[in-house]
Amino acid sequence: MNNKYKVVLAIIIFAGGWIFGSSNNEAPVITSSVGGASYEGGFESEVTVGAVPHRSAAGSIHIVSPGDSIQAAVEAAQPGDTIQVMPGTYSETVYIDKDDIHLVGVIQNGARATLDGLGKLNDAILYSGNNIIIENFRITQYKGNGIMGQAGNNFEIRNNVIVDTGIYGIFPQLGTNGLVEHNVVSGIEDAAIYIGMSDNIHVAYNEVFDSVAGIEIENSRHAIVEYNNAHHNTGGILAFVTPGLPIKTTEDVIIRNNFVSDNNTPNFGAPGSIVSGIPAGTGILVMAADDVIIEGNIITNNKTAGIIINDHSFAPTITMDVQSDPNADRTMILDNVMLNNGYDTIPEVVAVALTELHIGLVDIVHVGPSNGSCIINRHRYRTVGIGDYSECGFTNTDSIDSYLLAGGAQPRVIASSERGEIAYLGVCAGCHSYTGRLIGPSVQVIQAMYAGNPQGLATYINAPIKKRENFPEMPAQNYLDPETQLAVAKYMLQVNN
Repeated sequence: MNNKYKVVLAIIIFAGGWIFGSSNNEAPVITSSVGGASYEGGFESEVTVGAVPHRSAAGSIHIVSPGDSIQAAVEAAQPGDTIQVMPGTYSETVYIDKDDIHLVGVIQNGARATLDGLGKLNDAILYSGNNIIIENFRITQYKGNGIMGQAGNNFEIRNNVIVDTGIYGIFPQLGTNGLVEHNVVSGIEDAAIYIGMSDNIHVAYNEVFDSVAGIEIENSRHAIVEYNNAHHNTGGILAFVTPGLPIKTTEDVIIRNNFVSDNNTPNFGAPGSIVSGIPAGTGILVMAADDVIIEGNIITNNKTAGIIINDHSFAPTITMDVQSDPNADRTMILDNVMLNNGYDTIPEVVAVALTELHIGLVDIVHVGPSNGSCIINRHRYRTVGIGDYSECGFTNTDSIDSYLLAGGAQPRVIASSERGEIAYLGVCAGCHSYTGRLIGPSVQVIQAMYAGNPQGLATYINAPIKKRENFPEMPAQNYLDPETQLAVAKYMLQVNN
């Protein structure tokens, strides 16, 4: 048989398989999500309305007016005090290193207190204290982060408008018990809202758009992401494991009742960074995360796929970590509305789809091994790679209101002997993984450069200069005292993953 007839025969076999494979006349299993069994897994917590414990007594109120320093008010405040910032423009970095401070922007006739980094300053608000509230600010034109938490427990970040603040918009790192709600965040080079290595988190009622990633749950546990509007990003909502970080898992994440639409913005993340590997047109991405429930979302017009579940081997910018499980296990997909996804997908998804003789739109694609995953009403979706998904034994997560801790988490108390480790986990690990590239160079590269020279690294941490053309400029960490800078330098040079 010559090559011409071989090609014709292959086309006939392919077409026949597609036609007969797509004309299954068996009645679908239709499962109602109303009144059915509710999810019984996940973190068990009592009902609570917030993350920051209620104050039993009111402290002092410090008023900051245009021309005044917000940082000076923070330094004058005592735990239990509230700082009210009047409408106006303030160009500074605010660092809160004490507990139980409420930093509140005052809104008058629609005018907000605005933190403007002028394209020069690195960070707007940093906090390392416990029981912190930050609300009602407009933050713009910073090079690093809008609001970053650095190992503080019990925090609420709400009702802020954040535009063009560099790498991250809202970034709690290494915190337990946090609420991020009613924020509008846009124009971010990495993630508009980025939950890093944190536990017991609630992300709700936010609008995130025009960023590389809308909402990221990274190396974190017990998180609920609900009632958000993620649109016109590269990727809408992500739950994943970054290899090389001290915490090795992402698990127990509920993504429900969100709008996830038109996330087709070209990826403008730093070349070579992990986030730069997100394909434009990704609605929801689950990478190597376990026990993720996707329920009640409206997922529309995402050109690569509505939901992508994959292992680390499918990610082009990932460096493997032998201590991280690379697979996404126990993904649970309940009822979602999915329309017009995968209409202009990437070659990698096309190749996977063709192994199942699937052509056309793609709502859900799973690449890589998976254990214990399930779905209900699979007939509603155009799917690839979920043949081994079972029928879920539950239909909703109505029994779970929140993973926040009633009464709050225990405040983090940092002993002097832990200063270097906590600074590494709460600050450095936000941009530096041990093996591969997160934002900055890997810890292994830094260890090679500064071997035996912790003071040299501490000096660089205090006043960095740009050394690599294809890496973003490192923000100065000069708000940390010299003892902490040296302690974290020593810790970073001896850590081994």
